[in-house]
Amino acid sequence: MASAAEQLAANVNWGAFSKADELKKRIWFTLGALIVYRLGTYIPLPGIDPAAFQANFTGHKQGVLELFNMFSGGAVQRMAIFALNIMPYISASIIIQLMTSVIPSLESLKKEGESGRKVINQYTRYLTVILAAFQAYGISVGLEGQAHVVLEPGLFFRISTVLTLMGGTMFLMWLGEQITSRGIGNGSSLIIFAGIIAAFPSAIANTLELGRQGAISTGIILVVMVMSVAVIAFIVFMERAQRRLLITYPKRQQGNRVYEGQTSFLPLKLNTAGVIPPIFASSLLLLPTTIANFSSNGGGGVLGTITTYFAHGRPLYMLAYVGLIVFFAFFYTAIVFNPTETADNLKKHGGFIPGIRPGERTSQYIDKILMRITVLGAGYLAIICLLPEILISYAALPFYFGGTSLLIVVSVTMDTVAQVHGHLQAHQYEGLVKKAKLRGRRR
Repeated sequence: MASAAEQLAANVNWGAFSKADELKKRIWFTLGALIVYRLGTYIPLPGIDPAAFQANFTGHKQGVLELFNMFSGGAVQRMAIFALNIMPYISASIIIQLMTSVIPSLESLKKEGESGRKVINQYTRYLTVILAAFQAYGISVGLEGQAHVVLEPGLFFRISTVLTLMGGTMFLMWLGEQITSRGIGNGSSLIIFAGIIAAFPSAIANTLELGRQGAISTGIILVVMVMSVAVIAFIVFMERAQRRLLITYPKRQQGNRVYEGQTSFLPLKLNTAGVIPPIFASSLLLLPTTIANFSSNGGGGVLGTITTYFAHGRPLYMLAYVGLIVFFAFFYTAIVFNPTETADNLKKHGGFIPGIRPGERTSQYIDKILMRITVLGAGYLAIICLLPEILISYAALPFYFGGTSLLIVVSVTMDTVAQVHGHLQAHQYEGLVKKAKLRGRRR
């Protein structure tokens, strides 16, 4: 059932869009920032031979590099200055978020409101620099280990590579923050979204070309098209799904005034963890393949055996993929949502769940409900990610048709459209207020 906010947003007059100058400025700013990002994914890293690297990348693209290349919009394949993309910032944000639940000082900062949030954001930026520096140094060493890729190997190349890649990540982090504050939507999510969307046309064209050549049957292509539409519709339905807990606020008296009791809802999303579980699960499973591809013995021995059994389409890979998605869904949900803190806040404001005693009992009740809906959310994520994986494995489809990419694209699109609705609503309210003021002056 749609919430009141969603019902109100559905009634927004889109004809008012042409008059919403502030919204149009935000959209144009967002589009301009994303164009700058896309241009940066085509600027090659100084000191390398792009053609030689692309040839080596083609032979090593079955691992985690292909996943990162998808998120970066092909910047890894071209080894551009934005090859690290904004992923170090995403990783730093997740690490800081995890640390706030185990470090009391960070937890107290989180409770301080806006001032505490600014300090935590600053810590996130510092950690982003450290992670980007380590990853950039690893890339520089890896590039020097590939034949004919680095023009002049040495200390100077490593320093320039670290500074360039780290600077690219910091620029994207700043660009994402600018989009969030001056544009429309979440900046970091839109940067990843733009990278994935940019590769969709070529992925579709390659699939149709394979169909024309007879490598993929027409039936498989039709199945993919139908399944993609069905998966998108399923994602939209599940991402909007909520379990709303009824909250009651009793009648209260302030001075001579008596305020009637009120009721509201505590919405619990079915998928609280978002896209984090599929990303983490894919990264962990593809890591052995990546190490094996770049190892000196070509991935032999124990590592080669692990890579063979956990290859795409193998039963062990599918089982491990589902297991990791379920694990990270529960783990990340437990990190981002604290039932005890929620119950304490309800108790402070006089709210309670009918039939449940405030305090610890409320916390236990919310935790029980959250665990139940997380089971459904984890199952939903597993289904969304597993079905495309089967098609990718058995039909040799492009990696961009995976469940993770579709989940990110649909989620970011829904969030951005919701923000556009919000701005249009605010514009309509401003117009109504101005009309009311003009009528008052005329009287």
